[in-house]
Amino acid sequence: MSLGRRLWGLAIVVAVALGAGAALAGQPTPWQMDFQPAATPVMDRLIEFNLLISVFMVIVNSFVIGLLLYVIWRFHAKRNPTPSKTSHNTILEVVWTAAPVMILLVLVIPSFKLLYFADRAVDAEMTIKAVGHQWYWTYEYPDHGAFTFDSLLTCRTDEECAEAAEGGVTPLRLLDTDNRVVLPIDTSIRLLVTADDVLHNWAMPAFGIKLDAVPGRINETWMKIQREGVYYGQCSELCGIDHGYMPITVEAVSKAAFAAWVERTKQELARDDTPATTVVARTSPNETR
Repeated sequence: MSLGRRLWGLAIVVAVALGAGAALAGQPTPWQMDFQPAATPVMDRLIEFNLLISVFMVIVNSFVIGLLLYVIWRFHAKRNPTPSKTSHNTILEVVWTAAPVMILLVLVIPSFKLLYFADRAVDAEMTIKAVGHQWYWTYEYPDHGAFTFDSLLTCRTDEECAEAAEGGVTPLRLLDTDNRVVLPIDTSIRLLVTADDVLHNWAMPAFGIKLDAVPGRINETWMKIQREGVYYGQCSELCGIDHGYMPITVEAVSKAAFAAWVERTKQELARDDTPATTVVARTSPNETR
């Protein structure tokens, strides 16, 4: 296990011990100052890379602040009444030019490795397509009958959320959707993202995904969700007056539960005699009938 993962695991244990278990949810929490816990390999590596950058920032800032304090102390007017008139120092100029270049070279290697790792799935086990609209998302499951459904915001205000409560569960304001994206865990999933009107952005913090949806173009990335749960994201590209009202809700379930959800959705299609391209699958895979 890498150093970054060990440190992140320790941080999670400390958070739980301090009663901050809510931070483990795939959603923003009050006073949150760090990333959401990683739910995919890509997010794991993003956290490790962030830790690497943070270490460099601490070292460089400490050095610069220390040097500044030394200069203030050493060359104060009382201690140095006759300042030097030296205008150039070749060695010093070479060092302060080369040092930042070396730091960037050290960071660029893991940066490019991360970019290539997050780019696309090598051997995807399934594909899902997300299409951005003003102002909602449409999802297609091409490997499971090519059925599609729209996903819209559930509630904008606390009052609307209270009215939409079902089974004692109140939807999250500005984050929950009427139809969740249901995906299996431990599965390499190819994500295709596009739009049909303006620029949108499919962003899911816990997955380490923030991908532009561009009209006339399909962008690709991937995810492999490591644990079951509900994860929340939002459109992260200013797309119009209701930009803040097109959230993303992903429900990650076991492979068996996902297969059952797909079959139930197909049965509902057949029963309702509804074209597969217009179905709205509103049930959760964990619901019992």
